[in-house]
Amino acid sequence: MSIVTRISRRTVLRGLGATMALPFLDIMAVRSARAAAGGSPKSPNRMAFFYIPNGVHMPNWTPEKEGTDFTLPPTLAALEPYRDQLLVLSGLSQHHAFANGDGPGDHARAMATYLTGMQAKKTSGADIHVGVSVDQIASQRLSAITRFGSLELGCDPGRQSGECDSGYSCAYSTNMAWKDASTPIAKEINPHAVFERLFGSGDPAAQARQKYRTSVLDYVMDDANDLRLKLGSSDRRKLDEYMTAVREVETRLKHMQDSKNSEIVKNTHVPDGIPHDFAEQIRLMGDMLVLAFQTDMTRVCTFVIQNEGSNKSYRFIDVPEGHHDLSHHERKPEKQAKLAKINRFHMDQFAYIVGKLKGINDGDGTLLDHCMLSYGSGIGDGNRHNHNDLPTIVVGSGSGTLKTGRHVTYEKDTPLNNLWLSLLDRMDAKTDHFGDSTGRLKKLDG
Repeated sequence: MSIVTRISRRTVLRGLGATMALPFLDIMAVRSARAAAGGSPKSPNRMAFFYIPNGVHMPNWTPEKEGTDFTLPPTLAALEPYRDQLLVLSGLSQHHAFANGDGPGDHARAMATYLTGMQAKKTSGADIHVGVSVDQIASQRLSAITRFGSLELGCDPGRQSGECDSGYSCAYSTNMAWKDASTPIAKEINPHAVFERLFGSGDPAAQARQKYRTSVLDYVMDDANDLRLKLGSSDRRKLDEYMTAVREVETRLKHMQDSKNSEIVKNTHVPDGIPHDFAEQIRLMGDMLVLAFQTDMTRVCTFVIQNEGSNKSYRFIDVPEGHHDLSHHERKPEKQAKLAKINRFHMDQFAYIVGKLKGINDGDGTLLDHCMLSYGSGIGDGNRHNHNDLPTIVVGSGSGTLKTGRHVTYEKDTPLNNLWLSLLDRMDAKTDHFGDSTGRLKKLDG
């Protein structure tokens, strides 16, 4: 059997109506050996931003001790298996999310400012204005390298007009990624549509594949078998694991489609293509993120779990009240307990995604080793609508550039934008200033 010495990182499997990028294989490392010798990692860094609305119940979020000797509080407990890859960052603030003379509208400002670091113009008209988001700064630098400059995911539909919060446009509270100061980037909430964006070719053959619901793998199998003959045993195993993961996602998408006409689903008015099970929607979208990172189709992603100010009911975890209503808990223990239960649900889904990344070999480590996943909210305590001491964590060591496994507390009102600057550095997208930044965030590397 002939073993090739190298293939390009951009090699894809092709078939009628389908295109599949490949994961990072050992024989691809040969091409990057010279770069690695010069100090660059064999596998690139990836960056993702996860957003949850309405703040959190902070007593269940913040560890009591700083440094490495800390116990994960209840909300973060799901991350215990990955605590060596976790940074809990306390004391960070988004100054421009405060009113600063603009009156009510904290939910709209919270999301609009979260990744832009800029004050949103108070308007419900077409003259929206805030700033370029940090993910798009990275995307602009990487767009020539990856198939997609960035991926915008979510579970709640976005809106580009209308009033949603005290005189603020709905664009502010339903979009986290901003291409420029007046152009929000709509997020995709349909997991099937994301799958087709990643693996479909968009031509009539792809449409036929969707109609007859055949697997994308069936269309690229000949190309995959030809490649498998050229690979060593380790790379064959990686390829098989990757294709199994793709088939698993397809199976779940098919199951979702098969069940959409059930009486339960029909009576809940769930939009076509969206899972009835909210946890499954989050996890399927997370699986798309993992596949996109694994194949280097993109290195930048935003993921809005729910729009800011969401009043979604969580009856499926025995919390029938609306999320926003509970966030105004008035310090009532029964409301705080239910809010904490919602926070734990969100964290459980995030931990699922972290676990997927941890389980995939990538270059000289795991995919999680080469990621920086931030998770948090633009509001601290929903009852106070404060934008300081924001709940903020980062998971993944950024190819060893972050010293993880720690709880770090910063001085009051340290800009969250200092963190974003520091992550941009690690994406080779260095920027001198961002929002109200005062420099790079200290103590990230020890």
